[in-house]
Amino acid sequence: MSADVLIEIVAATRDTVAARRAHLPIDQLVAAAQARGDYRPFREALARPGLSVIAEHKRSSPSAGVIRADLELADVVSAYERGGAAALSVLTEETRFGGTLADLFAARTATGLPILRKDFIVDEYQVYEAAASGADAILLIVAAMEVGPLANLHALAGRLGLAPLVEVHNAEELDIALEIGAQTIGINNRNLSTLVVDIETTYELLPQIPAGAVRVAESGFRTRAELERLAAAGIDAVLIGEALMRSADIEAACRELTGVTVRL
Repeated sequence: MSADVLIEIVAATRDTVAARRAHLPIDQLVAAAQARGDYRPFREALARPGLSVIAEHKRSSPSAGVIRADLELADVVSAYERGGAAALSVLTEETRFGGTLADLFAARTATGLPILRKDFIVDEYQVYEAAASGADAILLIVAAMEVGPLANLHALAGRLGLAPLVEVHNAEELDIALEIGAQTIGINNRNLSTLVVDIETTYELLPQIPAGAVRVAESGFRTRAELERLAAAGIDAVLIGEALMRSADIEAACRELTGVTVRL
C-alpha cells in the first residue's frame, strides 16, 4: 500500500462514514457504546508472559489481492482460538479488504477472545461504531491523520473502554505516538511508499519504545523461529494475518506459531 493509496483509502473512508452517519445518527451509536460494560481485556492479553499472537481475519488486501474467500469467519476465528491466539484482529474496511462491521458481530459471537477492529479510523463515528459493534480495541494509524485528531480519537477510545493500538512505521511516527500517550504501540514493517516489508524495522524502533508500553510487531512474520527472535528482543505480541489465512489448516498453523498443543 503506497502513501498515495493510503490517502485514497482515507478519503474514501470519510465518504463512507458520512453516508453511514446519514443513515444512522451518531447519538444512537453513542448510547449503545456508553451502555457497554463487557469489554474483553485486549491490552492485558498482549501483556501476559510470553509472546502473544494476534490472529487476523483478512479476506484481501491492496498488496496481496484476494487472500481467502472460501471460509466462514466463524470457522476462522474459532480455529484461531483453539490454536492459542491471545486476541483477534478483524478487518472491517470494505472496498479493498473485503470486511464489514457485521464481521465484528460474527466474531464476537464465535469467540471469547478480545477483538481489535482493524480499519482506517479517522472519525469519532467509527470509534463509537467499534464499541457498539463488539470491538474491544481499535487501530489508530499515525500516518492516516494529523496529531490533533489522532490524540482526540485516542482519548475517546480510552474513555469508552476501547484499547487503542497506535500503529507507526518510522521514528517520527513513534515520537507522535508517544506524544499522545500511547501505551500499546504497533510497529508496522511495511513501508507505505515502497510496499516493501522489512522486519528489521521492528528491531530498529523497539529500543525507542519506553518500558511499560505494550509492543506489537506487524507484517512479514510467518515462522516460529521469527517469533522466537521477537520474544527474545522484548516484543510482547505479533499480529499475523495473511500467513494464517492462506494455510490449509488454520488451527494447526496457529498452533505452530503459538506452541499450543492439542488437548485430548
